[in-house]
Amino acid sequence: MAKCGMSITAIAVSFLILLHLPSLCTASIRESVHFIPPSDVDLLEFPLNLEYLEAEFFLFSSLGHGLDKVAPDLAMGGPSPVGAQKAKLSPFIKDIITQFAYQEVDHVRAIKDTVKGFPRPLLNLSSESFTEVMDRALGCWTNPPFDPYANDVNFLLASYIIPNIGLTGYAGANPKLKSAASKKLVAGLLGIESGQDAVIRALLYEHAGEKVEPYGVTVAEFTERISELMNKLGHAGTKDEGIVVPKDNGGTVAPKDNGGTVAPKDEGAEGKTSGNVLAGDEYSLAYARTPEEVLRILYGEGNEHVPGGFYPNGANGRIAKCHLATKTHSK
Repeated sequence: MAKCGMSITAIAVSFLILLHLPSLCTASIRESVHFIPPSDVDLLEFPLNLEYLEAEFFLFSSLGHGLDKVAPDLAMGGPSPVGAQKAKLSPFIKDIITQFAYQEVDHVRAIKDTVKGFPRPLLNLSSESFTEVMDRALGCWTNPPFDPYANDVNFLLASYIIPNIGLTGYAGANPKLKSAASKKLVAGLLGIESGQDAVIRALLYEHAGEKVEPYGVTVAEFTERISELMNKLGHAGTKDEGIVVPKDNGGTVAPKDNGGTVAPKDEGAEGKTSGNVLAGDEYSLAYARTPEEVLRILYGEGNEHVPGGFYPNGANGRIAKCHLATKTHSK
């Protein structure tokens, strides 16, 4: 009888253990899904620099105020942006940009709900900052100076720069991420950034052949020159293209007035379209940029070690600070 009793007890214990295994496994899986390894943290925090820029630019342009009024806690005490102002937008464009603005606020929140994050860096969103970009893109002084806040077309041309850098940055980060939680977050952010970029490009494409007054340059030419400048600053080949395939595009590298290059491939899907609403590589896949390439473009210097452009004091986070420290030590 004792042996029989021990056998029944053993069976009962085994049964109870089996009953609890699913919950134990579920808890383990849940923990692994939400775990962010240290190697992912830097890659998730770095995009906050651009999300802050997008949030402030879109908020001020559409509503006339920024994070300090909408969600001051997200700024974490970082300095208010310089030169941002409300743009003279039509009701339709204002509606779209207002939606973009709050999406960017959500993006900042989503990243900070996943990793610690850092305070908002000092941002230069003045007309002068954008004027410098356009002057370099066109290879001449714009007269009068380009004003991103003046009208719909100017604003869309200024915005043409921003979501594109975000989506290519996320496309570059995704393969380097280790955890499922990190990849899920970046995939979600990439989806919305790509959508914003597509909307901006489509709105500009509608006016591709129109001249941007008083500069005598068409909208399509503006986008081509801006893309060439970003490629030049990034020092990593073609990672962006204008909204219309250049007429001289023949798959060979050809120098342009501003020092950029025509892509060494046929632009447009399969090389068979004259329109180029969505920029992609030879397989029509999104281009990818490294954090270093992103900094080179945002600083406007083609050098990740030299702050400037939209970030007078440099970007925040370990990746950006490491590059600034490298510059300091090299002096």
